[in-house]
Amino acid sequence: MDSLTPAPGWITSLPIAHRGYHDMSEGRPENSLGAFHAAMEAGFAIECDLQGTKTGEPVVFHDPVLGRMTGREGKVKDYTLAELAKFKLIHINDGIHSLREHLDLVEGKVPLVLECKAQQDREIPFLEGVAKALDGYDGQVCVMSFNHKICSYFKQILPNVPRGLTAEGGDEDYEKHLTAMKLYDLQFVSYHVTELPNRFCKDIHDVGLPVISWTVRDEAARETTAKYADQMTFEGFDPRELRDGG
Repeated sequence: MDSLTPAPGWITSLPIAHRGYHDMSEGRPENSLGAFHAAMEAGFAIECDLQGTKTGEPVVFHDPVLGRMTGREGKVKDYTLAELAKFKLIHINDGIHSLREHLDLVEGKVPLVLECKAQQDREIPFLEGVAKALDGYDGQVCVMSFNHKICSYFKQILPNVPRGLTAEGGDEDYEKHLTAMKLYDLQFVSYHVTELPNRFCKDIHDVGLPVISWTVRDEAARETTAKYADQMTFEGFDPRELRDGG
């Protein structure tokens, strides 16, 4: 445990808007430019999901398949960036955008937490695409993943970007998670809030590594975060109102 290096403190400096500060009633789908803009306006950090295109470029999109968010057939990985750019998100005149486009919008105004999704043996070109998009970006940004294969390449391909493990499970997963932290030199943890507290997160926290919870949707989960983690990834409410008692 002593060999682990903590991520920088800015990672937990602000509440983190899950997939951006999205709200379909306001015309802001998850992971959209509108959801990013709303998070910046409110002063929240932003968590978003990255999928890889046919040629490896990262786009901001959660699902491996297009149907739920676009009504289109097929998988993200089967299309080029130019093809994906033509697809509109359901119920809004906005589409699928590259990571670079989102970075150009944020311009370092708030921290970004990039969750890299599984890539089915395309991990290296995908992460090289992430590295290319981040090249020259003057802002606070970190990467994380559930996928251990992706985590294994973080330090090699993105050596100067703070890297973390997205995880869930009870104490039965302690050794699996701890092994990943040590093997891949990971620097923070993002853990399912309903499975806090647990031995793994306690030990990680005790050696100074940041622990983030996901996904907080109510006051009870916010209180769990306050007790057992350093910051929350939230959606569906304004944490400023809960914090202020409103």
